Amino acid sequence: MSEEKREAAFEKEVKVAYDTKEYSRLCGYIGLAARARKLESGEFAAEQAVKNGKARLVIVAEDASSNTKKKFGNMCTYRSLPCALFFSKEQLGRAIGQDYRAVIAVTDEGLAKTAMSILFG
Repeated sequence: MSEEKREAAFEKEVKVAYDTKEYSRLCGYIGLAARARKLESGEFAAEQAVKNGKARLVIVAEDASSNTKKKFGNMCTYRSLPCALFFSKEQLGRAIGQDYRAVIAVTDEGLAKTAMSILFG
């Protein structure tokens, strides 16, 4: 699959720059979702959340494998879910208070909408 097609799965361009106020807010909302147990982290748990219809927003780490990016990009496109390519694995894990994570799925509608407004402007 060409790079253009793979990136098309992550439909909207992320408008947040690292080390900004919006980046800190986004990390805070993701951490809040994790503490409220409104988030699934890791490839298997996020995949199950997407397939079961619980996921409202999927965030894939920029340094995740190309297979992971392709798999979640295709799943989200098929199910019309917003999907963002943002953070590194380390940053994503740190935001939720865990080790490295390649994928997270936010399952709460309100938190997902707020995160999307920060991500996509």
